[in-house]
Amino acid sequence: MNWKIPLSDIDFGPEETTAVMSVLESRWLTMGGVTQAFEIEFSAYVGAKHALAVSNCTAALHMACMAIGLAPGDEVIIPALTFVATANAVRYTGATPVFADVTNENNLNISPESIEQRITPRTRAIIVVHYGGYPCDMPRIMDIAKKHNLHVIEDDAHAIGSELDGIKLGNWGDISCYSFFSNKNMTTGEGGMVTTNDDSFAEKLRLFRSHGMTSMTWDRHKGHAWSYDVVELGYNYRIDEIRAALGRVQLSKLDANNARRRSLTQQYRDVLQELAPEITVPFENHPGVSSAHIMPILLPVGTDRTRFMDSMKAQGIQTSIHYPPVHHFTAYQNITHSALPVTESVVAREVTLPLYPALQDEDIVSVAKAIREVLS
Repeated sequence: MNWKIPLSDIDFGPEETTAVMSVLESRWLTMGGVTQAFEIEFSAYVGAKHALAVSNCTAALHMACMAIGLAPGDEVIIPALTFVATANAVRYTGATPVFADVTNENNLNISPESIEQRITPRTRAIIVVHYGGYPCDMPRIMDIAKKHNLHVIEDDAHAIGSELDGIKLGNWGDISCYSFFSNKNMTTGEGGMVTTNDDSFAEKLRLFRSHGMTSMTWDRHKGHAWSYDVVELGYNYRIDEIRAALGRVQLSKLDANNARRRSLTQQYRDVLQELAPEITVPFENHPGVSSAHIMPILLPVGTDRTRFMDSMKAQGIQTSIHYPPVHHFTAYQNITHSALPVTESVVAREVTLPLYPALQDEDIVSVAKAIREVLS
């Protein structure tokens, strides 16, 4: 469909074309020197000791779950309000996701109180998801984890560039996972990154990424090795040089684009307060610095969401839902869960509005006017 205002858009220019062409002309396409440069730059940006580029964020999450030693019989507390990959990665190891509630209508992140209520002798870890790039309450969550001797994995798919207490998200937990999917704040089409400050985790992650092999094709090409051993049951979760080249350019644009997203988000708040005050905009006065990945709103109670979204579509404005909660999916019906009253209330009313750096100020006014018209 030819949207008047799409949900998201990418910031690609001649820099990305030049970077890709440089890789093609080099005739080395698999993971090599460009990937290593991308990892060094990303590591410096987020402040992590180790960064490994991978094929996607789901691979990063799976590797993280493997690295902390999850196994059948273990439990991992995660938010129900997340993309299904968060839960799938836990299940890949044979462990069981335990769904926690979100905090409240203004904070769609996992509730520390709900986490504590769900801890059992089988709990091994917590996976936090910084919804929309807004920081979870990491000081409280890390205190809970320390008290119960639990690992913490950060799902930073939304949160590249977000900060809390002057610390980049991704540096609070044991391992952190990032997404470069095409709708993310920086994109390589597909792709992701896993970071850690722990040397032992880094070594495990490195082996899991590429078949458990002790040397890579790039090492042998550079003359640093001529053979290899396989010391772990690993996977093929490597990224390639083309995507790494895109990632380097995109990373250089990230801070400016995140700042633009935050500015647009504030404009949304101001215009919606004026034109459609019955709309709730979560994360008002939220602590920390957000990447402002998406623009979620909550419709008034009783609003027919499908009709609302269809009406916005009729005006050429694309909207979405973040997310259908994981425990509602058919594939998760056999996993029992405690009541999630806040999540249930929120997911019935959440709609995601268009947000991307190239969005114009007048587009925001058009979206708000459309919302006012639909609600009236």
